[in-house]
Amino acid sequence: MPFDTLEIRISLQKLLIGLILVIVPLSFVGLYLTSQADTSLQQTVGAHFKSIAQAEGMATSQFINDRVLDIATLSRNPAVADAITAAQRSRKGLDDSVITARVEKIESSWETPQVDPLVKGILSSPTSQLLRRHREAEPRILKVLVADETGATVAATDKPLHYVQPNEVLWNAVYGEGRGGIYVSEIRYDDQTKANYVEIGAPVLEDGTRRFMGAVNTLVNVSSLLSRFQREEIGETARIMLVRDDGTVMSALNVDPSLRLKTDEYATVHDVLGTPQGRQAGYVVANMRGGNRIVGFADTGLKRAYPNLGWLILVSQDEREALAPLLGLSRFALLMVVLALLMLTLLTVYFFLHRRQRLEDIEVQAAEQPPTTGAAAA
Repeated sequence: MPFDTLEIRISLQKLLIGLILVIVPLSFVGLYLTSQADTSLQQTVGAHFKSIAQAEGMATSQFINDRVLDIATLSRNPAVADAITAAQRSRKGLDDSVITARVEKIESSWETPQVDPLVKGILSSPTSQLLRRHREAEPRILKVLVADETGATVAATDKPLHYVQPNEVLWNAVYGEGRGGIYVSEIRYDDQTKANYVEIGAPVLEDGTRRFMGAVNTLVNVSSLLSRFQREEIGETARIMLVRDDGTVMSALNVDPSLRLKTDEYATVHDVLGTPQGRQAGYVVANMRGGNRIVGFADTGLKRAYPNLGWLILVSQDEREALAPLLGLSRFALLMVVLALLMLTLLTVYFFLHRRQRLEDIEVQAAEQPPTTGAAAA
């Protein structure tokens, strides 16, 4: 028994109109959705970089604060105050001019064998032994010395370069107009230990009166801190940087403070940091010479307590690499739109050519048909 066939006839004009009404809107909706997904992924990556920067900022701040707390605790050790008190007793009854002359004489001969007995006495004192034991317990400490209120050394782990401490900036900060204060230097390099370090100074205050007696001055190795920013974790074009507030990179992959390199991302980040919205966002898309980069950032917050540590954490990656998961989808969507529009264009051209051909055929048939006469009609 033969099957009945169902035949649907749709005019080419209606088909073309239907395709235009369906494909064109869908194509543009697809492009819009892809664009929105691209923006959403960019925001997600930026927020992720912000979180990384904040975590590294907290770790950096914790590292410095722990070292400062350690030195401040050491400065309150009774043995430290005892060493300063003993030095004060040795000068009791002397005029200031006599004390100054004595200190200057020792300083002028500090590199000569004449002061060897004095140096030996300082380094073998109970307080110096305490300082060395403290260094053994905390390997990040490179050197420690204790100075009295005149700046003269009274105890130390090693023979210092000077008998009288020459760093007036440190001394003024630690003295703090008699109230005492904490000083932390910027990152420096020690040729002897081959290590990057910060200098931390803490006051020694007399119990009860809180009178300034002297200071504990310490060199602290920060190489372990800088190594946190010399890792490859995110991607080929990604980098995590410890940056000073003038744009100098303190630590990054294959970068250390001695290079004094400036980061290109900092200019954009600096502008954004000046606005509440930018600080809240925590990331920015920086227009760089090699292409756009997504940059997450966070302030370590150290500068408020330690003016030399105006440090920022930057997490940066090339935008194309960061958004790579969507690039293929975006290109596919764009290709589909182009192909759909191309097919519609070809179909439209075919429709009009076919319609024109039909009109020409009708005109030819009308011309070839003989005219009808009145007689024939009758």
